[in-house]
Amino acid sequence: MKSKEYLPFSRNRYYKGKMLTSADFESEQLYMNHKRQFMNRMITGAGIVCGLNVISLDDQSLMIESGVAVDDMGREIVADSSVVKKLSAVSGFESLQTGRAALCIRYQEKETQPVYAISRQDSDREFEYNRIEDGYELFVIDAEKLEGEVEAETEFYTGGVLFENEDFRVSLRLPFHICAGHYVKLAVEVVKVSDVRAALDYRVILQTPALAAPDGKRELAISLEGVETDIIKEYWMLAQSQACEDTCIMVKAGSAAVLINDVECPAGAGVSYQLNILETTPEFLAAREMNRLSLELLSVEGAAGVIRLADIFLVRTEAAYLMEKTDESVRRYIPTLASEWKRLEYTGCFFQKLPFLGNRAAERSEGEQEVRKSPQELPGIATGIVEIPIGDHAKKGDLCFSDEIMHGLGTGNVYVTIGYEYLEEDTLLERTTKATVYGDPYLFEPAGQKVAVESAVKVLHDKGSFVVGLKLKANIDMIVLTYRWVAVRCDRERSADEMETDNSQSISVVTPTVILGTREKYFFQVEYHNMKPCSVTYALTEYDSGEISADGIYTAPSVEGVYEIRIYCTDRPGIHTYAYAIVKRKAAEETNDLSIQ
Repeated sequence: MKSKEYLPFSRNRYYKGKMLTSADFESEQLYMNHKRQFMNRMITGAGIVCGLNVISLDDQSLMIESGVAVDDMGREIVADSSVVKKLSAVSGFESLQTGRAALCIRYQEKETQPVYAISRQDSDREFEYNRIEDGYELFVIDAEKLEGEVEAETEFYTGGVLFENEDFRVSLRLPFHICAGHYVKLAVEVVKVSDVRAALDYRVILQTPALAAPDGKRELAISLEGVETDIIKEYWMLAQSQACEDTCIMVKAGSAAVLINDVECPAGAGVSYQLNILETTPEFLAAREMNRLSLELLSVEGAAGVIRLADIFLVRTEAAYLMEKTDESVRRYIPTLASEWKRLEYTGCFFQKLPFLGNRAAERSEGEQEVRKSPQELPGIATGIVEIPIGDHAKKGDLCFSDEIMHGLGTGNVYVTIGYEYLEEDTLLERTTKATVYGDPYLFEPAGQKVAVESAVKVLHDKGSFVVGLKLKANIDMIVLTYRWVAVRCDRERSADEMETDNSQSISVVTPTVILGTREKYFFQVEYHNMKPCSVTYALTEYDSGEISADGIYTAPSVEGVYEIRIYCTDRPGIHTYAYAIVKRKAAEETNDLSIQ
């Protein structure tokens, strides 16, 4: 079977008096085989189930152990015993043209058991084969021919080329959709394009309005020195906690510098890459991407029927060859339910350390015991969202309660308050904004809804948690009410020294005043003084003064002028600062206006 397309499935329909031929019986077999192979391909995918390890016996011979694999057409490949082969005796060896060969296995059928054919159609053949036996074939091929396998197009990643010339290509890759409040990996890949010996030094600063670097800044400095071959460098960054479906990563103007063999090269123009911050989970994003492909796309993915066992590096001379080493990292395995418990046991031998997260278990030295923080060491303020279901067609007088919520400030005296949170259209900013009403939301009639409720919070001091209770003062045609809760520790009075420390906390803008052209974009980077990095909010102080996104990307208006942007800590609005944009029309814009006139 040379095609991955088994559809539509078709089976025999039997009826009285039907004459059956060999084609009918073959159709019966194909129906069952195709159904099984289709499910193999859709559920397990292609790869090695067990065994099939490649062992070098000497510099010319190797052993392939017994094992099982499933190819990308869903066919089972079973090697029931180990085999020893000289590499020169493996199919395809004479066609190798490079020093890196891929040892592969593929499904092969073999006709067996010749029997005398009574009703033979071919007069020259007295025998027919009575059985078809499943088997396999080992072969080698130049590894670079498999590098160009067809893969289904993915929309999971975004990014692009940062720098490219005849010797090197530097690319950025990261997920297009990022989970709010989660860490995300940015990969910078260098590919050596030419065979000319050259060394690359590359530096650039990426402005990341919605992502925080390990030092808390909203930008990432990338430095590559003396690169002579293909490399991938990875960076971990923290996404902001609020969703933002239209943000980007930008190359900071003038920050890119390229040296090749210590000779300066043009670094190219600044670019930006779009991405989204979503309130979802990594598991959902991965599952959605893996399962979104249609049958048509799945049918063209991969090299049909080929399972790659190992790459073999050869040293060849005019008279002979030597196997230098084998590389089994190219193997692709199929996880099975039968071996899941063993996999968990093996992976449990290692700490799953997250990048720069302060993973206590991963950083603990041998024999060190985990120490719980006392209430005095815990942060003094915490906040979060709670959704309270009230059911369909809630009526006046109904009582509703939330689940027990851990506020994270430890046990002891903690004050908790809640406010009704909703979205509304802001006519000044001309966009949808989030608002919270602490007190009676009925006074504001949020988003055109009359939410008349009495609320109370029960704090469980000894458990470090609380429960929210609501009583409806009127009928409400809503299913869920969303509240923001804020918890504050109040175990002791704050000293004068602590008050002085709070007063010394501030934020500032790295470049508080910038000169921009009309409709030009700029990201205002914030610095924190005597405080940890936190979420900040950007707001324009005047109407028609441009646009500012939630992550601080300012777009200048089409009218010249000086415009003010207010920046403040989202949870502590008293800590704030200002930035100013001087908008001027560039010479090219003025020339275009004159030409139009």
